Amino acid sequence: MKQFMMIFIGADYTDLGLSPEEMQARMGKWFAWGNKMGEAGILKGGEALTPQIRRVAGKDRVVTDLTSAEVKEIVGGYYTVEAKDFDAVQEIAKDFPDYDLGGTVEIREIMVFDR
Repeated sequence: MKQFMMIFIGADYTDLGLSPEEMQARMGKWFAWGNKMGEAGILKGGEALTPQIRRVAGKDRVVTDLTSAEVKEIVGGYYTVEAKDFDAVQEIAKDFPDYDLGGTVEIREIMVFDR
């Protein structure tokens, strides 16, 4: 089995104007999806990320503080999962709760280095 990261990209819920009730219902979908993967033994970790962004870029290390309102799409979080291949992770990603909000799941295999 291989390790993969599912990176969740989309707009911040607050920026979309979701009500507290809509956000709560949305979080219920996330918890159900995470529990489903946990029960299957494939979820290895993951976290949600805050909408505040600090970028350090270039040779001069230019620092820019951004908020989700200044960026069209943000990385809102990630899960690490164990699966046979990309196709298996794509199947897992079918239950991603935010497709209806224009969200995206980026799937990346975690590189393993020999030590």
